[in-house]
Amino acid sequence: QVQLVESGGGLVQAGGSLRLSCAASGRTFSSYVMGWFRQAPGKEREFVAAIRWSSGSTYYAASKKGRFTISRDNAKNTVYLQMNSLKAEDTALYYCAAREAYNSGWYTTPGAYDYWGQGTQVTVSS
Repeated sequence: QVQLVESGGGLVQAGGSLRLSCAASGRTFSSYVMGWFRQAPGKEREFVAAIRWSSGSTYYAASKKGRFTISRDNAKNTVYLQMNSLKAEDTALYYCAAREAYNSGWYTTPGAYDYWGQGTQVTVSS
């Protein structure tokens, strides 16, 4: 049974930074793509970034590139999302997601992922 547990959210002032963590367990993830999504109140869940566990290659939503960095630690089975220069509009519930990668493409829609964490709240005060 795949389990994803996010942590690291909280309240931060605009311009500040946070690092979210996603601890993954339940199987070997070497063939998986891990993604970060976020959902603000009243809005749809949106893609933030993804990483291939085996190679470490990454892909970002265009609007997130530059301020957000996704990475993984194989030894800890953990994926991270480093968020810098945070803005009030980054306020959302952030989710970690996982799926097996069957091709070389990237998966950027929520429906493409099979496993989800419970989310961690990020609130940015202006």
